[in-house]
Amino acid sequence: MLDSSLFLLTDLYQLTMAQGYWSQKLVQKEAVFHLFFRKMPFQGGFTVAAGLEEAANWLKNFHATEDDIAYLSTLKGASGSPLFSKDFLSYLATLRFTGNIDAVPEGTIVFPQQPLLRVEAPLIQAQLIETALLNLINFPTLIATKAARMHLAAQGEPLLEFGLRRAQGINGGLTATRSAYIGGCEATSNVLAGKLLGIPVRGTHGHSWVMAFDNELASFEAYAEAMPDNILFLVDTYDSLQGVEHAIAIAKRLRDKGRKLIGIRLDSGDLAHLSIQSRMLLDAAGFKDAVIVASNELDEVLISELKRQGAKINVWGIGTNLVTGGNQPALDGVYKLSALRDPGEPWEDKIKLSEQLIKMTNPGILQIRRYKSGEGNIADALYDIRTPPKEPSVIVDPFDPTRLTHVHKSWSFEDLLVPIFRQGKCIYTFPKLPEVRQTTFSNLSHFSVGIKRFYNPHIYTSGLESSLYYKKVDLIKRIREQVSSGA
Repeated sequence: MLDSSLFLLTDLYQLTMAQGYWSQKLVQKEAVFHLFFRKMPFQGGFTVAAGLEEAANWLKNFHATEDDIAYLSTLKGASGSPLFSKDFLSYLATLRFTGNIDAVPEGTIVFPQQPLLRVEAPLIQAQLIETALLNLINFPTLIATKAARMHLAAQGEPLLEFGLRRAQGINGGLTATRSAYIGGCEATSNVLAGKLLGIPVRGTHGHSWVMAFDNELASFEAYAEAMPDNILFLVDTYDSLQGVEHAIAIAKRLRDKGRKLIGIRLDSGDLAHLSIQSRMLLDAAGFKDAVIVASNELDEVLISELKRQGAKINVWGIGTNLVTGGNQPALDGVYKLSALRDPGEPWEDKIKLSEQLIKMTNPGILQIRRYKSGEGNIADALYDIRTPPKEPSVIVDPFDPTRLTHVHKSWSFEDLLVPIFRQGKCIYTFPKLPEVRQTTFSNLSHFSVGIKRFYNPHIYTSGLESSLYYKKVDLIKRIREQVSSGA
């Protein structure tokens, strides 16, 4: 989807800082940044990482075109003079990404404060890629998480993504479809996504088809004739249960000709009541294999409630509340500097302080270690790769340092960030989308049911390895002493 140069997919302040670094001769200064989010989306207990492949595709094409440079040369400062110098623009025209990136694979379950992605690169490069990386990872992660919640609510029944007409623009629609598939949707109505991404496509007819005929029965008969291998009728244009009866009447004629009714779709009304009544009608007529598809502003909570009420729905069509994120329009992903050095010199840890504890960053070059016992995940620890955890290892809750988790020597572990780019070259082989989708299911299966609750989920243990925690505390003290002394 992003196979051309989009160098100017950035905020202006990234470019003004870049000129500042360039003018201060900081071009060779090396930096480490981490991309992470602070709060769990949807007040849930887990998040599904997504967007990495598109971010990598963008980064492969990271360069300024002649048109990009020509545009930047037209920008003016407050005095009316050029905002960017000719020499800086000449430098920018030759710039390519030469750094390293490590990231968690798409479909991995992640938690707040954990880096989804780590960048180690010259400072000016690491700064210029910030906005695009956040844009390309935040939204997909949000939608993949929403889809996974809906998949859990449907308890294994198929989810169809029907959200293109409500999505945020063309690329928003494509990104939402891809992310929804990663999170658990089985197919989409988005035909362009089917072509570009290989996602299965599904769909039948709309209300306008029924209204274009003299009556509903005639419309169903005509549709069955036009689409003999895709016979699924939308029954709620006038009266849903009467629509089911009309569908049955046509299905009986089809059965005599050796053709099969796939099912019906309900798109309004009391879906629990209507699906139960529809099932009774279909079964009584001998169409026990016909599916009942439901749509109409569904989300994970409503799906769960419909199932609790005994709804006889087999397939769930999800639109607006999935592709827009529903009640949460954005993931609060951020991208923060954590280490800096001159080439060949030791790294200097960096930290952002704040009056809000949640906005304080973690210093160092971070990795996520996931501890396991048997088939289940027990806890995650952030650690600095320069000082790997040693036995006996302790995980500290950064928001309540009295809460400690002692790592048992019998636990196995896995480090989640894997190499994606080395010296500017992508070295990672991206899996096919069905494999990514399966990664999501596999990851979720290794966590307790508690984190999958929609209300008051269990809080999974995720903190700082003790040496990183104490290094962070010492760095905070040192900086605050400098601030209080006026340094």
